[in-house]
Amino acid sequence: MEERRVVGWAARDSTAIIFPYSFTIRNTGPEDVTFKVLYCGLDHTDLHQIRNEIHMTNYPLVPGHEVVGEVVEVGVSVNKFKVGDLVGVGGIIGSCGDCSSCKSNMEQYCKDRIMTYNGVDKDGKPTQGGFSSAMVVHQKYVVRIPGKLAPEQAAPLLCAGVTAYGPMKQFIQSGKAVVNAGILGLGGVGHLGVMIAKAMGHHVTVISSSDKKRVEALEHLGADAFLISSNAEEMARAADSLDYILDTVPAVHPLESYIQLLKVKGKVCMVGVSPKPLQFDSDALILGKKSIVGSLMGSIEETQELLEFWVEKGLKSRIEIVKMDYVNEAFERMERNDVRYRFVIDVAGSNLN
Repeated sequence: MEERRVVGWAARDSTAIIFPYSFTIRNTGPEDVTFKVLYCGLDHTDLHQIRNEIHMTNYPLVPGHEVVGEVVEVGVSVNKFKVGDLVGVGGIIGSCGDCSSCKSNMEQYCKDRIMTYNGVDKDGKPTQGGFSSAMVVHQKYVVRIPGKLAPEQAAPLLCAGVTAYGPMKQFIQSGKAVVNAGILGLGGVGHLGVMIAKAMGHHVTVISSSDKKRVEALEHLGADAFLISSNAEEMARAADSLDYILDTVPAVHPLESYIQLLKVKGKVCMVGVSPKPLQFDSDALILGKKSIVGSLMGSIEETQELLEFWVEKGLKSRIEIVKMDYVNEAFERMERNDVRYRFVIDVAGSNLN
């Protein structure tokens, strides 16, 4: 199969520093969409993956899985998109299409899913992400960016946003007047989680390790309550008050104190990836019929649904736009939690060479 050369930025090893990099992508196949990359969100998983902290990283690695672009070419069998459309790609670019997960619109759980980067495509080549000038993706794994949604605003929704949106939909209980939601961690996923939960009508409590983000949570993002996890008295008063907790923390942290916040049959939903195992006391679950569950990104259907929901509710992502030559510093700041709340790279406006 013929290929075309593109430019981007890649990690060459686990030092978490990325450099300019030139590589090839396939030419547009019958069901492919080829697009010029405009923007790409920066996710904590990118840093874990660059450092070889999760899965096994194959270098050189071009990160980026919150990718927004403009279509420049479509295959002869493509009927969903046309040249000039604004499109998005999230965490996966392929799956088997035949398993129960794929047939249930949960292709992100397919055992043969193809990750947007650090995966192996069906042609045997390593997949590379959105820190690049262009991408080519099968139309099934591409979503349409609504006309009323700015492309840079859409980028964080393609992973962080749908990671929160997917499980939250499941936690809406039929006939229940108010769902009491806890958001643990107020970073890239957490801040979007607060906004989505509020737009769904949930009563939202932000749980944080310090008081630093209280004003942001309550006044800027519209949370209903703020809880400091290091304050034992506050935590004790809030026991048995939450229907679910969306755990967005991408680091090692204790779970027992958060489990105590749940009502009977409450759930902690893990969406933040810890590079090391977490521990908890099983009594905390057993005595309240509570559970710990996980959720991976969102389906293509849920991603499109979230984009439309975002426009319908008039929501706005809190982002800081940077150029590609700032990305190493952006990773350092992200690790220090020094961003409100998501970096988005202006790929098209960057010098990639």
